[in-house]
Amino acid sequence: MDIQWLKSSFSEQPDGNCLELASCEGSILLRESDDPGVVLKTTPAKLRAFLAGARAGEFDGVA
Repeated sequence: MDIQWLKSSFSEQPDGNCLELASCEGSILLRESDDPGVVLKTTPAKLRAFLAGARAGEFDGVA
């Protein structure tokens, strides 16, 4: 299976560490560019909920 990873447009360097995303069979895959062997899998709905919570500050101060 050929997975097309997308790097954030906010990444300052082409080889810099950043979060990469891919869509695969209805799921969203996430990985850190400096450790591409570790991949997290989630659903689009759960990722949207997480991003909405982050934008709303729900995780501010969480260690």
